[in-house]
Amino acid sequence: MLELIRQPWPWYIAGPLVGLTVPALLILGNKSFGISGTLRHTCAMCMPASIPFFTYDWKKEIWNMFFVMGILIGGIVAFSFLSNPDPIIIDAGLRTDLATYGITNINGMLPEQIFSWENLLTLKGFIMIVIGGFLVGFGSRYAGGCTSGHSISGLSNLQWPSLVATCCFFIGGLIMANFILPYILSL
Repeated sequence: MLELIRQPWPWYIAGPLVGLTVPALLILGNKSFGISGTLRHTCAMCMPASIPFFTYDWKKEIWNMFFVMGILIGGIVAFSFLSNPDPIIIDAGLRTDLATYGITNINGMLPEQIFSWENLLTLKGFIMIVIGGFLVGFGSRYAGGCTSGHSISGLSNLQWPSLVATCCFFIGGLIMANFILPYILSL
């Protein structure tokens, strides 16, 4: 059974499981699925009440904090006990393309040549980790939600802004992967 769980799940199992979280949250608690709002709730808990953006009843949203903690604990358990020790299988052409940028160690989930403490202090690492993280956070706040909130919850509720946001997420991802990322990796 443990070996079955360690293998990648096919899309027809994983997709419906993710998709069923939306109606489950709506039916069980009249809640919307999304993660980026949790940062606002965390700040509202920790910041003084003098900042108007963080002045609201964050205790009504405490379920979201438990949800995110469950994701964190689930990730730790999955990584510690259920992760597959075999190297990640990627296309030979992609492996060759990555090697031209100096990325040869792709045995883990994140390439160590980019995502490591040593590379954080390089220009490439700073752009990828710090500036990229800021842009993701800014973008999710500017779009009124993150990819999980818009693409999973918003689309299933037929919300027009979520369709626009999801299209922009994909267009931005394509531009990043095909034009900007090769330039950054060549630094």
